[in-house]
Amino acid sequence: MNAQLKPVPVAPVSALPTHQGLARLKDVLPPVTVLGPLLALLAAVLFFATQSERFLTGQNFSLILQQVMVVGVIAIGQTLIILTAGIDLSCGMAMALGSVVLSKFAVDLGLPPFAAVLCGMAACVLIGFVNGALVTSIKLPPFIVTLGTMNIAFAITQIYSQAQTVTGLPEAMTFFGNTFRLGETSVTYGTVLMLALYLLTWLFLRETAPGRHLYAVGNNPEAARLTGIPTSRVLLGVYMIAGLFYGIAALLSVARMGVGDPQGGQTDNLDSITAVVLGGTSLFGGRGSIVGTLVGVLIVGVFRNGLTLMGVASVYQILVTGILVILAVATDQLTHKKG
Repeated sequence: MNAQLKPVPVAPVSALPTHQGLARLKDVLPPVTVLGPLLALLAAVLFFATQSERFLTGQNFSLILQQVMVVGVIAIGQTLIILTAGIDLSCGMAMALGSVVLSKFAVDLGLPPFAAVLCGMAACVLIGFVNGALVTSIKLPPFIVTLGTMNIAFAITQIYSQAQTVTGLPEAMTFFGNTFRLGETSVTYGTVLMLALYLLTWLFLRETAPGRHLYAVGNNPEAARLTGIPTSRVLLGVYMIAGLFYGIAALLSVARMGVGDPQGGQTDNLDSITAVVLGGTSLFGGRGSIVGTLVGVLIVGVFRNGLTLMGVASVYQILVTGILVILAVATDQLTHKKG
């Protein structure tokens, strides 16, 4: 009965199924919130490439970036606010007011361009401060607050400019509308500035404590407060920083158009929200990324550019954009319920 027990052969560690390969793949791939919009962008590019031979050219891609650089910068500020479960309807009008202020201060008051630009940005930051103060101190809903400041900013812009375009700007103010050669393609300096701002914002949200606090406040403000995060200060800071981005967008708008336009920015609030939602940022706050917003901005730009090359009327471009944003919001709603 003393049968000798034979050892059971054990497979080498390398032969055992592990999750290391999957983990490496997960590290390489972008987050799901970015991967979906990125695949949608690639699908749109492939589709329009088959519809127009002019689409897949460096000059056309440069044109797309130039067309979205103003809304793209506005969308950075909009992303920060939506990450805190807020929303800003005043962003387009704040940008328009900033562009008129910096233009008229330079032309009518004779201020040096740099000082005039700072004054225009200060006007946008002031609107952000008012929005943030009303949201944090009186606890008004961001939708109502920014709807009110949107109308106030529009009225001030029209009154101050007398609904007249400001011309005769100094060359320094139109610098970001100038181009440089990158191979055979002309690229605007404003495009480079937009991409640099996205990189800086990505580093801020990813690598700094204030960036992590922003996500925490958007995810659960009460829990964030109990952990010692000054939620009111964070929200106020977010609205003011968003105002600073609107001021930079005002400078880019002036540089691109060559004038201070009081009629500008009237649809930029909806365009920026569309880009943020298409980029996978949740309207419920606490989830999303600035990279996704950049992809969302490019989706809007690619669709409008591609449809224009196909000869589609602008009204249908608006229709397609509306359908896209409804699909994105519906996906966000379903994901939130599932979570």
